[in-house]
Amino acid sequence: MTLARLVLMFDLAALRWTGVIYSAMGKALITCSPDILGGTPVFAGTRVPVQTLIDYLESGESIDAFLEGFPTAKREQVIAFLEEAKARVVASATRSLRRPVSSSGDW
Repeated sequence: MTLARLVLMFDLAALRWTGVIYSAMGKALITCSPDILGGTPVFAGTRVPVQTLIDYLESGESIDAFLEGFPTAKREQVIAFLEEAKARVVASATRSLRRPVSSSGDW
């Protein structure tokens, strides 16, 4: 399983960090820059916060409803984000379950 990669860049002129998360396919997926919504993580090429998608899904809305409300976000970005989130949760759970249990029963 290939996870997305994070690339951090430091702008010496502005003295600040920016970041891009690339999908497993090598496309920019999420960007984070102080110039865009104060550094809020957004879908690459948009001003649509990733948290907005999560809020939509948590409230029972569909991906289609999200895309109707935020047409600059693309379906492939949403699907890639959800696949990446799933891969990270599964990888984390797998690592957690493989950890030995101590004699006291603590992790």
